[in-house]
Amino acid sequence: MVMPLAARRVFRFGTVAALALALAYGLAMPMPFLAPLFALVLCARPAPPPGPKAVIGLVLVMALTLGIGLLLAPVLRYYPVTGVLVIAAGLFAATYLGVGLGNGLVATLLTVGLTMIPAAGLAGHALASTLVQSLLVGMGLAIACQWLVHPLFPEDPVRAARPQPVPADAGQARWIALRTTAIVLPPVLMAFSNPAAYMAIIMKAVMLGQQGSVVGARAAGHELLGSTLLGGVFAIAFWFGLKLWPGLWMFALWMLLFGLYIGAKLYGVIATRLPPSAWLNAGVTMLILIGPAVQDSNGGDVYDAFIKRFVLFIAVTVYAWLAIVALEWLRARQAGRHGVAVSGAAPR
Repeated sequence: MVMPLAARRVFRFGTVAALALALAYGLAMPMPFLAPLFALVLCARPAPPPGPKAVIGLVLVMALTLGIGLLLAPVLRYYPVTGVLVIAAGLFAATYLGVGLGNGLVATLLTVGLTMIPAAGLAGHALASTLVQSLLVGMGLAIACQWLVHPLFPEDPVRAARPQPVPADAGQARWIALRTTAIVLPPVLMAFSNPAAYMAIIMKAVMLGQQGSVVGARAAGHELLGSTLLGGVFAIAFWFGLKLWPGLWMFALWMLLFGLYIGAKLYGVIATRLPPSAWLNAGVTMLILIGPAVQDSNGGDVYDAFIKRFVLFIAVTVYAWLAIVALEWLRARQAGRHGVAVSGAAPR
């Protein structure tokens, strides 16, 4: 009996994330939670793993974006206004690439390179180098895990062509890019004041920007804030489950359990009112919270750091929600003055 396609996708989603987590922590790589995070992002789209040509292209894109981020660090230090303007222009271009041309993964990598790497460079070259290494190794590990797991839970060999989402028109894509820049840039600028402490805030802002590009103003609060709170609940449950039996294998098994549940919601196996982007954001938020908490357990105050990080996540999410609502209101008001109909806020 052949396993249903939806079940295969769910098991592939959870297994890749768990395997990436086990290998990343087992190999003691820096910032190991990035590997399962990339695994979630890569496996969210039900497709075979990238081939050799696609991997080479992805590596080149990552090298380019991370290199740009390293070059922006001294610009921010000595010419802060110019550096901020360059980052703002880059965020706009990255989102336009993702929305207008339909290349979401490349857009996410560009956004990470334009925000996290310059911030790490401001804190010190060692932190920037560690972050670049973590991103490259994490992405490579996630792709390798995809290759290992996909033969166990493959896609159907013959499938009808899936309908592709209709890309936004140029005007709508520019508006979404502008809106996303307004969501991401202020939290990133706040994090520049203390990059080492607020690196997780930059990661959360990047994910909110990507999620905000596909959510309308009416659903913004429900989806953005709901997915962030849900990710926090998952992280708390994950942490107390891990405390019952600390160890690498239990860590990976808990990741598998949460990955299977999130995957079931993501692919519609379990009924849900939230869209797939919200469940993906909840899973990423869980990893951004649980990863530093595990590192803090080596000597820091885990609960104090977790609470502060989670409160900042909620604050950034509320800001993103209010920014979307305010910008859409201003756009509708401006269009009303000129008698122009406003199209949907974002593609669904």
